[in-house]
Amino acid sequence: MAAERFGKAWRVADAFFLLLFAFSVVVQVNDPDPIPWMAIYGAAAVACGLSVANRCPWWLPVITGLVALAWAATIAPRVIGQVPFLDMFKEFEMKDLGVEESREMYGLILVGGWMSLVAHRAFWKPR
Repeated sequence: MAAERFGKAWRVADAFFLLLFAFSVVVQVNDPDPIPWMAIYGAAAVACGLSVANRCPWWLPVITGLVALAWAATIAPRVIGQVPFLDMFKEFEMKDLGVEESREMYGLILVGGWMSLVAHRAFWKPR
């Protein structure tokens, strides 16, 4: 019974992240370089959707997560120690390149973190 509730909680969380990543795809349309951002958030949304259906191959979230974390690592030197964390939430508009890169980096870290959980569950699911 507890395992069944736990599984349902994971599906609800996956559905939440599916919506979050799908929304992220949509808002990238106005970005100066939308294609790579739409691709990474789209891949994360697909992995979440497959996970909700319990059909996610373990390699999809692994690849998506590794790409996201590697990409975040390329942005990190321009953000960590340069942009205060709370500055990301001061204004909605992108008026500062540092704030934009900070949001991008943390978005990629969020993708990488959630994909690690999806990959773990997909790899260890009963076959």
